[in-house]
Amino acid sequence: MERKNTFNEIAREYDKYRPSYPEQLFTDILELTAIKQGDSILEIGCGTGQATKGFVDLGFDNVTCIELGQNLAELTREKFKNKPNVNIINSPFETWQSEKSNFDLAISGTAFHFIQPQEVGYRKVFDLLNDEGSIAFFWTVHIPSFDDVSNRIRESYKRNAPQLDDSKNPTIEQIIDERSVLALKDGLFKELEIKQYICNHTYTADEYISLLNTNSRHRLLPDNVRFELFGEIKEAIEEHGGILNKPQAVVLYHAKKNLK
Repeated sequence: MERKNTFNEIAREYDKYRPSYPEQLFTDILELTAIKQGDSILEIGCGTGQATKGFVDLGFDNVTCIELGQNLAELTREKFKNKPNVNIINSPFETWQSEKSNFDLAISGTAFHFIQPQEVGYRKVFDLLNDEGSIAFFWTVHIPSFDDVSNRIRESYKRNAPQLDDSKNPTIEQIIDERSVLALKDGLFKELEIKQYICNHTYTADEYISLLNTNSRHRLLPDNVRFELFGEIKEAIEEHGGILNKPQAVVLYHAKKNLK
């Protein structure tokens, strides 16, 4: 199974345990784009509608959401059933054929990296935007911690799933550089602006295990490995006061369509 397909298995758990995006993110996107209420928004990979909700709550509810997972699409459709201008389409973005090509804004929350190849994805978004359109893609980024409980958890990863050892992860700066190159590649977009938001979340042991169980790389572990790893992580948190404090970054990439 591919990583992008794992979320559909656990749509309701994903909706319950994944942290929401900071409100300032949506305020900044509206300021950067200067879109008006009623303008059309294209969302690639809406999941359970967490990013969708950020715009709808601010009165920007003319949203076309493309979602690969059937269960995710159905959950999000139910969530916005009283918003007739929120249209949920269950389809891979790569093969979706749009009836319009004049969207004012394209957004994607922690999803656009699943569109492969990336160059084709950016080209398709470019073609779907009007001449004044722009992209606002954003991702959550794990921030490693090195307190006692985090170090003990890291040792569990090294024993059970060394490929998930976060000490081997690229830095936020490296991730930003890589995604900036993709956004500007082929000259499709210009005037790239990047904003970072640091969030801190607190979890009980059970809540943190439930959160990890919504992560695609964890879900692809063999059942016995995942069971052992989660058991050790839960034990580590419970033996260090029962609460885990976890910082996380959200990085926004905004760029305008380049008509050259």
